Amino acid sequence: MRNQSSLICMANDVRFVFLDRDGVINVKAPEGSYVRNWKDLQLLPDAAESVAMLNRSGLKVIVVTNQRGIALGLLSELDLQGVHERLADMLANAGAHVDAIFCCPHDKNVCNCRKPKPGLFLQAFERFPAANATNSVMIGDSASDMMAGNLLGMRTVLVRQKGRSASGHLVGAEELADWITDSLQGAVERLLFGEPFQKKASRTDK
Repeated sequence: MRNQSSLICMANDVRFVFLDRDGVINVKAPEGSYVRNWKDLQLLPDAAESVAMLNRSGLKVIVVTNQRGIALGLLSELDLQGVHERLADMLANAGAHVDAIFCCPHDKNVCNCRKPKPGLFLQAFERFPAANATNSVMIGDSASDMMAGNLLGMRTVLVRQKGRSASGHLVGAEELADWITDSLQGAVERLLFGEPFQKKASRTDK
């Protein structure tokens, strides 16, 4: 499977997969709420195995996440560290890992790293010099994720979770995405085993 996946990824020219965290890897807190500590963290079904599939295919997996709750005083940086340590443990139980996590702890309009601004991605490109917009894909669940990817010229995949009520984060997201799916698993399977997709593709997988 690894050789097959690698060949297909070569056709897609994807080497780096950027993932939003909440709503893509783990269950998203209700609108206006946050995952405040490790006890609140709950992985989405098949998310760990999906990350493991990317790992086995030799792709780098990088998480880019806005965590405004820190600026609002709802959790501390130590709390966030605990969440990410718990995330690493839960992924490891499935033989999976992420290669790096880049987080924006700031409030709105005070930095260059809060998505849809590109700062988190630029930090990742600096840490991983082989990464660039053409060999990367952004998989997220919001318009800001799609806008950030588009700003940099990356291919974008919108995860539109089944059974999750619509929120303001989704407004305009479908129009901004190159491709739409219902789960991280769907995105990974298309990336590894499906047809290559290009920027501004119109195909939707429901």
